Amino acid sequence: MRLRVKKVAKQCFWLLSLVVCVFQANLAAAHAVITEYSLKLTSIHAHQADKVELSFNSRVELGLSQVFLVSKGDKYTPLQISQGDKQGQIIVLLPALELGDYALKCKVFAADGHLTEDLIHFSVAP
Repeated sequence: MRLRVKKVAKQCFWLLSLVVCVFQANLAAAHAVITEYSLKLTSIHAHQADKVELSFNSRVELGLSQVFLVSKGDKYTPLQISQGDKQGQIIVLLPALELGDYALKCKVFAADGHLTEDLIHFSVAP
């Protein structure tokens, strides 16, 4: 009898572990996380309008998402965004910028409605 109780307890433990793993995987997949961005590969040059490509691990609700340019003095300027060619890709249009340090503040809604916020720092080169 005691052996049977141990066997059932062990099976319950493994079943519960499986349920927890599946639940955690669903939570992680529910957020739009930046996986790539073009600022890693190319720099932004002073006095030239440019664009930044952001790639996410899931579909993004463009109409509910926002990207801001953060400049010196913590000044936030909303930027125009559009859908990229690939699923989960956003194109951010940057105005011509002066030399200096900036950031992109992203507030992005995944297709399932979860909000993700991220901050990407970059510098404008001559």
